[in-house]
Amino acid sequence: MSDVVVGPDGLARCPWAVSAADYRDYHDREWGRPVRDDDGLFERLSLEAFQSGLSWLTILRKRPAFRAAFRGFSIEAVARYGPADVERLVSDPGIVRNRSKIEATIANARAALDLPGGLARLLWSYAPSPRPRPAASSEIPARTPESVALARELRRRGFRFVGPTTVYALMQATGMVDDHLADCHVPPWR
Repeated sequence: MSDVVVGPDGLARCPWAVSAADYRDYHDREWGRPVRDDDGLFERLSLEAFQSGLSWLTILRKRPAFRAAFRGFSIEAVARYGPADVERLVSDPGIVRNRSKIEATIANARAALDLPGGLARLLWSYAPSPRPRPAASSEIPARTPESVALARELRRRGFRFVGPTTVYALMQATGMVDDHLADCHVPPWR
């Protein structure tokens, strides 16, 4: 049985998307839509890492500040960050001021620069074959064999804060998998 929620606008949505306007807008306009450019994927990977242990709503609301702090998530720009940038970011109240996550974001930018063919090529090479949308939230896994394998490969290449659950959330957010519920109003992209 589907657990979509019909909002005041008459549209059926995945249940996580109805508690706040920020969630609704992210769900309707962005979540699950393919992202295929390196910097766009680097942004999503970084935000997923910052979200670890926090509410996604917190990250969404701080996203403009994150974009400013990390120069639009330009891989090349962030890879050049040094100790002074880390200190600046640790002092920035607009973002999550977790030193380990900030240092991981910089390390991940440097690792992304070293990837032959780029970040998008590597990440999308682990996208599973299309499958039917889940009927209910209970059918959505927290991790999959593909996210486990991709997390392992990312760590092998020097990436940090990229566990299988974080990587699966990245796969969902960037359209590598379509976990909108079957009765959700957002049309499938494939």
